[in-house]
Amino acid sequence: MEMVVVAPPASGKLEDLKRRFFATPRQAVISLLSLSVIVFLVWKLLNWAVFSAVFDASGGPDACHAASGACWSVIAARWRIIFFGLYPYEEQWRSALACVTVVAMTVLSCIPAFWTGRRIALVWGVGAAVFYVLMKGGLLGLGFVGEEMWGGLALTLFIFVTTCLVGFPLAICLALLRRSELPWISRTTGLIIDGVRSLPLISILFTFAIVLPFALPQWLQGDKLYRVILGSALFFSAYQAEIVRGGMQGVPRGQEEAAMALGLSYWHRISRILLPQAMRNALPATINQFVISFKETSLVIIVGFFEILASGNAAYGTGEWRFAYVEVYAFIAMIYFVFVFSLSRYGAFLERRMSVGER
Repeated sequence: MEMVVVAPPASGKLEDLKRRFFATPRQAVISLLSLSVIVFLVWKLLNWAVFSAVFDASGGPDACHAASGACWSVIAARWRIIFFGLYPYEEQWRSALACVTVVAMTVLSCIPAFWTGRRIALVWGVGAAVFYVLMKGGLLGLGFVGEEMWGGLALTLFIFVTTCLVGFPLAICLALLRRSELPWISRTTGLIIDGVRSLPLISILFTFAIVLPFALPQWLQGDKLYRVILGSALFFSAYQAEIVRGGMQGVPRGQEEAAMALGLSYWHRISRILLPQAMRNALPATINQFVISFKETSLVIIVGFFEILASGNAAYGTGEWRFAYVEVYAFIAMIYFVFVFSLSRYGAFLERRMSVGER
């Protein structure tokens, strides 16, 4: 009797790959051509960025002119300007420590043990105070450094954090006011929200930085940096208010009615029943709004602030490094990517932990 050898079943992943990209001869040719183009582009990028690049700053710009790859030596030579901007050279350790403080605040906020209102408020309250003292000084023997000297990554983080800290509570207030049963309150709030959202952020920043002082008395004008942050927070709150309101509309009406039947006060219903579920529903859109706000900090360069993008412009702005602008912008893009990607991954972790989208 003849023995029949049965071939083992094909791997599930290989079978899926074949079905997706090699189902027909035409599809196989297109897939192989696409793969060849991708491999070629990746090789060219690696050759430019790594294999033929210049990393040592000791050779100066002349070494970069002689090479065919990227000139990363501009980063080694000008990294202080990129990270610290106009901040005094001998005090730049304070700016670096302030950035570390913001990162530490964010990491602590990601730990579930800190997920209570009081602990989060304590972490961000203490962290913000430490950041401000480190940057401005005037206490604990630290030299005074005015806001006009702040710059680089520390200024970008300061604008982002304060925008969110001011704008998020304001967004919740606007969302609650727009849900008011009194028509004149809800309609007025809606008009404010729609009015702010109809304006580009640049025009709001310019108005708060340049125009607003002409309409206010001297004692009420404040520093330009804080006026810009207030404008940015107002813009953030208008969008975030609609996100929060959408999350509230996703909470079944019966839950609020049940809370009312139990005799809970308005603020207890809002803080213990409605808002927790609304924030859970609105989590993906909220994370997206945080990401957008972080990237929009680069717009403050329009009104004269030396944030990280402006610092990058200054890093290659000198005559000897003017040719290396691509490398400087690529380095700044990587900084943005690290922060934004970390924020989005944390948002995905929260969605899995809270089972967002599951019923």
